[in-house]
Amino acid sequence: MSAFKGLKPILYGGREVWPLVEGGKGVAATNHMSSGAWAAAGGIGTVSAVNADSYDAEGKIIPQVYNALTRKERHEELIRYAIDGAVEQVRRAYDIASGKGAININVLWEMGGAQQVLEGVLERTRGLVSGVTCGAGMPYKLSEIAARFNVSYLPIVSSGRAFRALWKRAYHKVAHLMAAVVYEDPWLAGGHNGLSNAENPRQPEDPYPRVKALRDTMRAEGVSDDVPIVMAGGVWFLREWNNWIDNPELGAIAFQFGTRPLLTEESPIPQAWKDHLRTLEPGDVLLHKFSPTGFYSSAVRNPFLRSLEARSERQVPYSKVAAGEHTVQLDVGVKGKNFWVAPADLARAREWFGAGFTTALRTPDDTVIFVNPEERDEIRKDQADCMGCLSHCGFSSWKDHDDYTTGRLADPRSFCIQKTLQDIAHGGDIDQNLMFAGHAAYRFKQDPFYSNNFTPTVKQLVDRILTGD
Repeated sequence: MSAFKGLKPILYGGREVWPLVEGGKGVAATNHMSSGAWAAAGGIGTVSAVNADSYDAEGKIIPQVYNALTRKERHEELIRYAIDGAVEQVRRAYDIASGKGAININVLWEMGGAQQVLEGVLERTRGLVSGVTCGAGMPYKLSEIAARFNVSYLPIVSSGRAFRALWKRAYHKVAHLMAAVVYEDPWLAGGHNGLSNAENPRQPEDPYPRVKALRDTMRAEGVSDDVPIVMAGGVWFLREWNNWIDNPELGAIAFQFGTRPLLTEESPIPQAWKDHLRTLEPGDVLLHKFSPTGFYSSAVRNPFLRSLEARSERQVPYSKVAAGEHTVQLDVGVKGKNFWVAPADLARAREWFGAGFTTALRTPDDTVIFVNPEERDEIRKDQADCMGCLSHCGFSSWKDHDDYTTGRLADPRSFCIQKTLQDIAHGGDIDQNLMFAGHAAYRFKQDPFYSNNFTPTVKQLVDRILTGD
């Protein structure tokens, strides 16, 4: 079919594909059905290799239950689940694609055992995976692993500076396998974002100059203009990116769609989640700092996220001795006398206590937060049940190597990300779980394509995108 102005197929994995990439979307929010269909439509489908689902002999999803007593042993169970699930998803996606498009896998470098999972999956899917996209952290080892299995790699960065660091330290040695560089807009993309400390989370920057700076950095390092930069985050209608296509300043450009493929027939997310996407307004997706990864991330501002906001607002700083403003002893929510706080904070704490928030929990930053007994019990249980899904977890203090602890106090302002993402992906309450989405999700409600409750197939969506809409 004829595509939107100037959009041409690119050569990837030895065949011509549309420069349209399906975003990988973490735990079970993309699977073989959506990514296989995306590839079958001529694009690059992305299987999420983050704790993906496996199936039993009857085709039912195998629940990921952790039986081991120690975190370290549960972490080993998690890695086995992750490898088995991703291998199963890749094989099924490859079958659905039936020789068209390409299948990538997506891993988060910050996930627990990332290297072991990636190697385990690539070992068992030789010839099926075209490339690996990888972000959330600085994945220096990505190029070395790609070289070992002879697959392409596509690092995800949010600045030219991050790319230069990766290139100089590792990627220049495996330049021929770097198939593209994904620029993920840290203000607009769904899920975890690469905002640096120098950037203001409240002030989004125009992606064009940032992507131009990334291309300039790539050119300075000798990377060909034919290596595409994949624009990810905030992409909806290609016609809005008219001046990016065929633009000599930017070199080759491809586009990643993370949010739009959530609302398709093949998308594996539950119907309640799909229905909710149609109701979102501008501003309903929040860029927040509650993730146990320590990264900013973007999700729908539902009651789950609001309760985390409220929890952090019920927070007061303390010191162990009387000092400065801390002249009075906290007498609610804590055991012991060595919590000195400001008089105004004591008054607030007593109010929260009276409202039922009767337990004060310490944070790693010399503050306490006030929670009700149900929240306290859930936090403690989730921390105890930790299965090591991250390389470093702020919520449980788990670390996936050396002595298996971050050495910091577990942070009750955060949450168990594995629990909530598994729950929402498998039909749990959409109000009481984390619901990742990009900041353009409000456009489902505005885009006439979705009117009268229309849900496209992936093929219909790709065809629509190719027209510019």
